[in-house]
Amino acid sequence: RYGHNEGDEPRFTQPLLYKEISKHDNVYQLYLEQLLQNKDITQKEVGSYMDEFKNKLQKKLDYVKKTKNKVDVDSLKSHWTSYRFATDKDFDKSIDTGVTKKQLDIVAKTLVAEPKNINLFNKMKKLLKQRYKLYFDENKIDWAMGELLAYGSLLTDGHAVRLSGQDSQRGTFSHRHSVIKDTENETVYVPLNNIEKDQCKFDVYNTFLSEYACMAFEYGYSLASPSSLVIWEAQFGDFANGAQIVIDQFLSSSEYKWQRLSGLVLLLPHGYEGQGPEHSSARLERFLQICAENNMYVVNATTPSNYFHLLRRQVKNKFRKPLVVMSPKSLLRHPMVTSSVDELSKGCFQEVIDDEFVDPKKVKRVYLCSGKIYYDCFEKRESEGRKDFAIVRLEQMYPFPKKQLELLKKKYKNAEWVFIQEEPKNMGPWMHIVRCMSDWKLSVISRPESASPATGSAIFHARSQLKLLTDMLDF
Repeated sequence: RYGHNEGDEPRFTQPLLYKEISKHDNVYQLYLEQLLQNKDITQKEVGSYMDEFKNKLQKKLDYVKKTKNKVDVDSLKSHWTSYRFATDKDFDKSIDTGVTKKQLDIVAKTLVAEPKNINLFNKMKKLLKQRYKLYFDENKIDWAMGELLAYGSLLTDGHAVRLSGQDSQRGTFSHRHSVIKDTENETVYVPLNNIEKDQCKFDVYNTFLSEYACMAFEYGYSLASPSSLVIWEAQFGDFANGAQIVIDQFLSSSEYKWQRLSGLVLLLPHGYEGQGPEHSSARLERFLQICAENNMYVVNATTPSNYFHLLRRQVKNKFRKPLVVMSPKSLLRHPMVTSSVDELSKGCFQEVIDDEFVDPKKVKRVYLCSGKIYYDCFEKRESEGRKDFAIVRLEQMYPFPKKQLELLKKKYKNAEWVFIQEEPKNMGPWMHIVRCMSDWKLSVISRPESASPATGSAIFHARSQLKLLTDMLDF
């Protein structure tokens, strides 16, 4: 009757329409007149009912004013009874997420075995042999193997795993290959569903091109199945902005608005490799801007073992928080990006990774960085034979691991600290770092401020990337 809400004044925009509306009685009056005309009710009864209703409302109001009732939140009932809300202490150090070598071997044997009665693509045969050699002969894993071992270990621990996204079965960068297809009849074989008899199920779906719809569905699934690892993967992290409403209205704030927990994982490929402004940035800065009150994890892991522990931590925690991962692209096949199998059998996710290749007493400067640029910096330092600066990796940007960094500050007590990133200065983690480390007097090396996340020219990209590394050496 009065527009969008009672505070609106609709006659500003539709004066003639609302002049006509004002001539009409309200719904209550029209309905009452009809009842009286039909003799379904008397005028005396109308007064009695009105008095009774008003008295009822008044009693309720008086009761509320006098009584302070405790609100009973039902968010941790039903299938959520074994979970709890997180405390600040939960973020001081990650829980142990190691897996026995025996269990890892069982999963690995299934992952590298050629399936029977399946006509394999030649490149798939080669891939399986490479994975066998890497794990069983060299005692190492690459990124894809670390991820699949994490899934397999969770499945045999009693946790279902669900992964959806654009090309998620194969992986956008053809690294995962969680589904194998017969080249003659396209029969599907999923190694992760053939580990052992009583394991949980691995579901992986190639979704259509609607980030909004798919992320929203997976968010809902995570609410209904807290014991499962539920993941939505973007083809490129840049595309996640198509689901910005889900991120802002639900993922980042549902716990604090409605006491609804979610453990949804977002895998957002991120990294500056000359692929242009639509295929370089997952807009890390936007996620960090909405981080507060320990509402979510934001991570940029740089080793397969740390990624393995990260995925397991997400399910093994006694609480649930959304996890946003700046997942790699070129690092998927980088020769330095391997881990030993032993690193999976012990330990936990490392929020910060120290530099083990320098003498702390000789370090004059510490470069703090996150993600792929670590390897660029490391290779540049090695090629120049420099040992006077350390490179420390910030693997988890939120909740911010300030205690771990304070310990490193004491270790490198004579060094100045500089943050280096490959994103433009107005993007990436830098502004978040300034906010979290305001008392450190940090300097920064980055690309200049920019309206676009990245250049569209591979040549300009290479030049600006080289300048970052040169600035690091000459700082």
